[in-house]
Amino acid sequence: MNQTELLQEAKKARSFAKAKYSEYKVGAALYCENGKVIHGCNVESKAYPTTMCAERVAIFSAISQGIKNFKSIAVITKDGATPCGSCRQVIYEYAGDIPVYIGDLNGNEYCIQMSELLPNPFL
Repeated sequence: MNQTELLQEAKKARSFAKAKYSEYKVGAALYCENGKVIHGCNVESKAYPTTMCAERVAIFSAISQGIKNFKSIAVITKDGATPCGSCRQVIYEYAGDIPVYIGDLNGNEYCIQMSELLPNPFL
């Protein structure tokens, strides 16, 4: 699956986001080695530390389905933000140095390797 296709999947996932406090919706699409795409969206809670980011929702969902090998992940936000520090660690820990596709709502997109986003992960 190419970058643009996976970002379109992330955009679909973003439509399910529950961001009633920040109003900052995020969608993620995790491309698995078996060809499956797992969606994730951010889900906010009034107790803000219990909020879960889209990237971790996608990875944890895949793991809960017995999927453990990943090829790439796409993340889409209104302004093209990259994953937060917690998500960077989880992505690296469970997916390794995969390509991370970043997109915004204006159609801008680019690819960055996970090792560029998190050069010194906890391993």
